[in-house]
Amino acid sequence: MTQVLILLGAPGAGKGTQAARLCAARSLAHISTGDLFRENLKKETPLGKRAKGFMDAGQLVPDDLVLEMLFDRVAKPDCQRGYLLDGFPRTIPQAEALEKRLGKPARVTVLSLVVPEQVLIDRLTGRRTCKACNHIQHMLFSPPKVAGRCDKCGGELVQRSDDSLEVVKKRLDVYRAQTQPLEGFYSSRKLLLEIDGNRPEEQVFRDLERRAFGGEAA
Repeated sequence: MTQVLILLGAPGAGKGTQAARLCAARSLAHISTGDLFRENLKKETPLGKRAKGFMDAGQLVPDDLVLEMLFDRVAKPDCQRGYLLDGFPRTIPQAEALEKRLGKPARVTVLSLVVPEQVLIDRLTGRRTCKACNHIQHMLFSPPKVAGRCDKCGGELVQRSDDSLEVVKKRLDVYRAQTQPLEGFYSSRKLLLEIDGNRPEEQVFRDLERRAFGGEAA
C-alpha cells in the first residue's frame, strides 16, 4: 500500500525543513506542486502548455489540471514506496478532488505542525538576507556577530519585503482562510495528527516520524 503524507502548517511552521528530513529518512519522494509547474513548463509538456495558457491569461490553473500533473508524477517508479505532498492540497475542494483520485489503496496520513501565531511572526520577520552573498541569518536563532553585517562576507543584512510584518500577517490571514479548514476536513476522516512544532527541530522531526509511521491516529 502506498504511503501518502500530507504536511500542513502555517508559513513559518517549518514544513519545508521537516518535509526534506522525512523524505530522506524514509526514502519517500518529495512532491512539490511548485516544482511540478516549473518542470512541466520548462519541458513544454502537454500539461505544461495547458497550464501556461491559463497563467498567460492571468488565471489560476484549475485544480483538475494540477491533479493531472500530480498523478502523472506519482505514477513514476520513485513514488511506489510512498511520497510526501508539499503545497497540495491548499483548499477543501482540492482535498476532496485528491481524495477521489487517490481511491482506497493509498494509506494517507496528514501531519499538522501547530505553532503559536506570535512564534510564526517572530520566525518570519526575524530573517535577514545579505545583499552581497544572499546568506540568510536570523535575529533570534543566528544573530550576526556584528550588527547589520553578514557573518560570511561582511555584507549588509536587509529584511526582504516578503518578510515584513505587514506581508507576514497577510500570508497568515490567507492560510487561516484557505488552508486551515483542512484540519477539520481531515480530522473528521480520522487522518489528522497534530504535532507541536514549537520545539527544537530534532524533537519535532522525531515526533513527526514516530507519529507518521507508527500507525497512531488522533
